[in-house]
Amino acid sequence: MTTDATTGERQSRNASIMSELRANGGRLGSGQVLVIVTTVGVRTGREFETPMCVREDGDDLIVAASAGGQPRHPQWYPNLVAHPEVGVEYLGESFRATAATVTNGPDRDRLFHLLSEEITGLYGYQDRCRNDRQIPLVRLTRAAG
Repeated sequence: MTTDATTGERQSRNASIMSELRANGGRLGSGQVLVIVTTVGVRTGREFETPMCVREDGDDLIVAASAGGQPRHPQWYPNLVAHPEVGVEYLGESFRATAATVTNGPDRDRLFHLLSEEITGLYGYQDRCRNDRQIPLVRLTRAAG
């Protein structure tokens, strides 16, 4: 992914990725597993779907708002903070989840390392944006019921 992709290019690429995930039980042709998270827009109230790299942590899923190390958070992150009840599609299953930003500390450090095994450039992304922001890690916990 290039970090200077236009919104239209990003939307087109994401739509293609999500189609592939849905056709293959949540996996890309390469075998990589991604999650699709549906957030509600802060200003618009519209739903937005975003494919993301993911790692499991027990029963929870962990994603990173890396934006490739850009100085601003990805568009989905403020939406998720404002409306933490999200939709999740993972390995062919759809469910509701509650999103929570992981706080600083040993658990965040552990999860950052865990995600870096999936997002190989994650430490470099954090270095790139370190003067502007810390890359948020988000825990997605399946809603009861």
